[in-house]
Amino acid sequence: MRELLRFAPIYQTRVWGGRALETSLGRVLPPGDPIGESWEVVDRSEAQSVVADGALAGQSLRSILQKHAADVMGPGWPAARPFPILVKWLDCRERLSLQVHPPAAVAGELRGEPKTENWYIAATTPGARLIVGLRRGVTRERFTAAASAGSLGECVHSFHVAAGDSILVRSGQVHAIDAGNLILEIQQNSDTTYRVYDWGRLGLDGRPREMHLAQSLRSIDWNDFEPVPLRAAPTSGVIAECREFRIRRVVLDPGQRFHLRSGEGPRLVSVVSGSCEASPEPADSHRVLRLVRGDTVLAPFAGAFTFAAETAAIVLVTEAFVS
Repeated sequence: MRELLRFAPIYQTRVWGGRALETSLGRVLPPGDPIGESWEVVDRSEAQSVVADGALAGQSLRSILQKHAADVMGPGWPAARPFPILVKWLDCRERLSLQVHPPAAVAGELRGEPKTENWYIAATTPGARLIVGLRRGVTRERFTAAASAGSLGECVHSFHVAAGDSILVRSGQVHAIDAGNLILEIQQNSDTTYRVYDWGRLGLDGRPREMHLAQSLRSIDWNDFEPVPLRAAPTSGVIAECREFRIRRVVLDPGQRFHLRSGEGPRLVSVVSGSCEASPEPADSHRVLRLVRGDTVLAPFAGAFTFAAETAAIVLVTEAFVS
């Protein structure tokens, strides 16, 4: 398979969302409710990516894997096995809940799924922050007491961020995204979130949202103190590496190219700044894709591709997610 797969976004209403996907990424959003998430690549029973253009337009990611698992994922990939990565854009107009995802050691017991995720900060408003991990010295007992008193902000680690920063958030790390962040989230294929605290906010239905304190206390890593984000840099390099995936930042000058070779595993390519043209190798003028900020494409295992920057561009390449 020599075709890059670009999927139609799936927009999600969220109480903390807004319209930045429209104003910053040039998307056409559904009218009305705040849009907090755009699911760019997903293979789940409740949400399924569909190819937006090209020879496979209209086909779901699930149906493509059922027919072409070896071409897309590599030899030995079971056709019934879900695609292991979920890619989202997040428009955090307001602060998200304080939450945690269960680590693998307890996820089965809690009937949930582990989720390690990476946040790449594409844009911020002045003063934007993230919350990841505990303040040094916070214990389970202190955290539990603060949850009852509504003072959990005193227990968690908060820091300023700017465009180009990123941080790997592992299962078990308590976290929240503060207001004013536009983020590309690359994560394990999971949708299990335990809310610890929601800052006194009401849901879109006017009622308090459900909390999961017992599950959260079981999931939190009580030795995770004050992790440090990776700050923006003008160079290419690995920005995240874990058992579940690796993410490389590729910084391109206008006209500069990079290549993905066939047989090196499937990869996801996400444009977070600028624009580029993508084409299969050998060149096929009929399948040149123009990719702009916000686009993500799936490069199959069996294909080789060239990406050429039209303008100065930053591209994230997610790889090493097949084991």
